[in-house]
Amino acid sequence: MQRLGGLDAAFLYFETPTMHMHVGGLMLVDPSTMSKPYNFADLHAYIDGRMPLVPAFRRKLVPMPLNLARPYWVEDEDFDLDYHLHRIAVPAPAGDHETADVVAEILSRPMDRSRPLWEMWIVEGRADGLLAVVSKVHHSTIDGITGANMMAELFDLEPDAPARVAVPDDWEPERRPSDLELLGRAVYDVAARPAGVVKLLPSTLLGLGRIINRRRGGAAGMPAPFTAPRTSFNATLTPHRIVSFVNVSLDDVKTVKNAFGAKVNDVVIAIASGALRRYLAARDELPDRSLIASIPVSVHDRTEDKEGTTKVSFMFASLASDVEDPVKRLRLIAETNEGAKKDHDMVGASFLQDWAEHAAPNTFSLAARMYSSMRLSERHPVVHNLIISNVPGPPIPLYFCGARLVDLYPLGPILDGLGLNLTVLSNMDHMGFGFIACRELMPELWDLAHAVPEALGELTKALNGSGAAASAAKKSTAKRTSKKATSGRSDS
Repeated sequence: MQRLGGLDAAFLYFETPTMHMHVGGLMLVDPSTMSKPYNFADLHAYIDGRMPLVPAFRRKLVPMPLNLARPYWVEDEDFDLDYHLHRIAVPAPAGDHETADVVAEILSRPMDRSRPLWEMWIVEGRADGLLAVVSKVHHSTIDGITGANMMAELFDLEPDAPARVAVPDDWEPERRPSDLELLGRAVYDVAARPAGVVKLLPSTLLGLGRIINRRRGGAAGMPAPFTAPRTSFNATLTPHRIVSFVNVSLDDVKTVKNAFGAKVNDVVIAIASGALRRYLAARDELPDRSLIASIPVSVHDRTEDKEGTTKVSFMFASLASDVEDPVKRLRLIAETNEGAKKDHDMVGASFLQDWAEHAAPNTFSLAARMYSSMRLSERHPVVHNLIISNVPGPPIPLYFCGARLVDLYPLGPILDGLGLNLTVLSNMDHMGFGFIACRELMPELWDLAHAVPEALGELTKALNGSGAAASAAKKSTAKRTSKKATSGRSDS
C-alpha cells in the first residue's frame, strides 16, 4: 500500500464533473510493420504481457474515511484488463479530423475511481491504414517523466523485438485496510497538518521576498498574477472536449533556436504565440496586452525524497502576443523566460508539493465545485490564459506490438477559466503539437492547429532574411556536425 503524494491527491480534490483531471495521448502506429496482420486479440495479449512492467496499471484508490486525508494506492483484487483496454472503429472515410472527434469523446468522460485510473482505446478504420492508440490516465498517476517511463515499457526498439527479460509476475492483490486502520492514519494526518503549514511559512515568505527584491532592481521575471487579458477560452468549462493536432519539423525548430540564441522551449512558446495571434485576430479578439501561459516544470531530479508520482512545479511565462514582429517576440520571450526561471528557483522546486501535502481534501473539493457552479472564473481578473507544456520525446524509432510509431500527440487537462491546453512532444524528426480545449469555448480548434506551421514559417522566413541569423545558424550547424563526428553523440 502506498500513500498518494500531495500533488497526486490535489488532482483528485480539484476534479469536478466538468473539470476532468486525466491526461490523454494520441499515438498513430503503422500496422504494416507487424510480422503478421493486425489482430486485436494479439494486441490484447501484448498489453497483458506488459502489465508486470507497469505496476501503476494494477493499482486502485482507497479513499480515507470521511475524506479526511490523502488516499492510498492498493493492488486491485478484481483487476480485469478488459475494463481498461477497448476497441472502437472511426467512421469511414476517416482521417485526422474524424480521429480527433473520437479522441475528444473519450476524453470528455470522467474516469471510474473504483478501478485503476487508466484506459487505452484502439481506434480502427482510418483511411490511411494507421491505427490510433488513445491513452487516458489520471494525473494522480502520471506526469511527464513517469509517462515517458511507462511508454518505454509498452514500446520496443524494433518490430520483431525479442521477448523481454522475464519479469516474475508474482503480483497479488493486497488486503484492503479496515476503516478503523484508515481512520487512525487520517486522524494522525489531520493532527500534523497545522505544524506542517507553520514549518513551511518562513521558507515561502523568504522566497517571495527574494523575487520582490529582484523586481525592484528591474530584473525580468514571471508576469504578475491577475494581469492576463481575458479571451473567449478563459471561461467556465462544460464537460465536452475538442482536440486538434499538427506536426512541424524539429530541424526547423532547432535552426531557429540556434540562430537566435534561444532554447527549444522559447521557440515552442513563440510558435504558440504566433498561432494564437492569428487565431484571435481572425476573430477580432486579439488583446492589447500579452497572453500569459502556465508552464509545467519537471522537478523529479530535485524532489527525489518526496512522496508521490507527480513531481512538477509551474512558472508563468509571457507569450509577448502583443508584439507583432516575430523575431522581437521570440527574443522577448527568451529574455522573460530566463528571468521567470530565476523566480521559480527562488520559490523552490518543492513549493507546490510541500503545500499540497497539507491540503484539506473536503475543503478543496468543495471549493472546486463551488468555483465551477458559481462561474467564478468569469468574475475575477484572469491569472493566466492557457497551459503550454513541452516534453522531450523519443529520438529513435519505436514499435507498439510490432507497429511502428508514426505520430505522437500528448493532451493535457484544462481548468475552469483556463479552457485551452497545448502540449508539445518531439518524435524523431518532428514535433507534435496537441491541442485540447472546451468544445463550447473553442469550436474551431483546428484553425489554431493550422496556424502553427504558419507561425513557425514566420520565424524561418525572418531567419532567412537576416544575414546575421543565417550566419549563426550555419556556425551552429557546423559545430553540431563536428561534435557528432568526434563524439558520436547527437545534439539535443
